[in-house]
Amino acid sequence: MPVRYSEFWDAVVDVFGERMGRVLVDEQVVDALGDRTAAQALAAGEDPRTVWRALCDAMEVPVARRWGPDRPAR
Repeated sequence: MPVRYSEFWDAVVDVFGERMGRVLVDEQVVDALGDRTAAQALAAGEDPRTVWRALCDAMEVPVARRWGPDRPAR
């Protein structure tokens, strides 16, 4: 199931908070994204789900927390 950009940003805010989430998306270079930031990967057309998983892996977010308390795991 594809993930929309709005769902990506909702998950970022749920897991990291609005301010820290924005910093991570804009500045955290992720090896699994080809040494790009999440923002760069999204701008290049990468699937938001792929970007989200890579960011979570890089930040060691437990699978159970990745989609927020009210959302099923994807």
